[in-house]
Amino acid sequence: MTGDRQQDTSKNPGGKTDTDARVVTSRRRVLAAAALTPVLTAAGTTGAAGTPRTATANGHGERIEPVRTTPADWADVARVLGRPGNMLRDMAYHTGFPRRDLLVVSGGVVVTPGLALGTHVAFVRYADGSTMLMGDVVVTEKELQQVTDAWQAHGIEQTALHKHLLSQTPDLWWTHLHAHGHDAVALARGLRAGLDRTATPPARPPRPQAPIDLDTAAMDAALGARGTADDGIYKILFVRRETVVDGHLVLPPGLGSTSAFNFQPLGGGRAALSGDCAMLADEVPHVLKALRRGGIELVELHNHHLAESPRLFFTHFWAVGDGVALARALRPAVDATDVVPNV
Repeated sequence: MTGDRQQDTSKNPGGKTDTDARVVTSRRRVLAAAALTPVLTAAGTTGAAGTPRTATANGHGERIEPVRTTPADWADVARVLGRPGNMLRDMAYHTGFPRRDLLVVSGGVVVTPGLALGTHVAFVRYADGSTMLMGDVVVTEKELQQVTDAWQAHGIEQTALHKHLLSQTPDLWWTHLHAHGHDAVALARGLRAGLDRTATPPARPPRPQAPIDLDTAAMDAALGARGTADDGIYKILFVRRETVVDGHLVLPPGLGSTSAFNFQPLGGGRAALSGDCAMLADEVPHVLKALRRGGIELVELHNHHLAESPRLFFTHFWAVGDGVALARALRPAVDATDVVPNV
């Protein structure tokens, strides 16, 4: 020990001991932390439009529950967004912005808007009168930076930036959004400011649902859940069993925690599959292995949130094949996660 201390002392200018050096270093760290405290505090206490946050990054604090609303409660938001929305579980006001303006090809398949090109945003009212905005927005690579600048100017945060498709043309990105405040209309205006920097087309009138050229009954049986036809595709959804909390805002069931399997008919019972699984950390390796064993291509592994509990991961994937065979290949991945069919 004595020899080690002498060796350390000889390396310090002016004959200072290693203990002296540690004291100086410790003081420097304290001073640096004190200097950063105002910056970190300011960054963590305001949300969209300068409104106070009720959620904290570490999830401490009393949990705040979502409250039930009706479409009439969101009439002003609908006017700002320029299109009607719908209620999910009487708690989340959802609006879709499909990118029907894009001709997207991935793996030789022309991707329909319903399969993977649907921007989705949701507004949730909470018991303290605040509103949370969440969304997943499709943007072209040329649109991405100016859209980001517009949202940042309005206090809307991006919580993920990732891909849903492999080798697609044109180059596309998907970005997740989050904002929280006491003025829902201000949140909607901020969202609209970014969307207006894209070529997202206006809403079109609803059209009759075309028949789905897939053996949907056998696909339902394979996955143990009943799907629905929507915008020319067949969707089978699962939700996490856990209550998910973002900061201390309790998320409505399924919001930002859904495993979604979308099948686009290609004729003759074949389908293009695009979707994602919601997973806890210890489920991730099992799901990825199950997907690859089923011949399903992995696209992305990422998060949707910054401060959720429990921590969730999502993997996007892609495959083309017989619809029933694809559903069977997905079943082990579903069984590796703690989910239930969406009802």
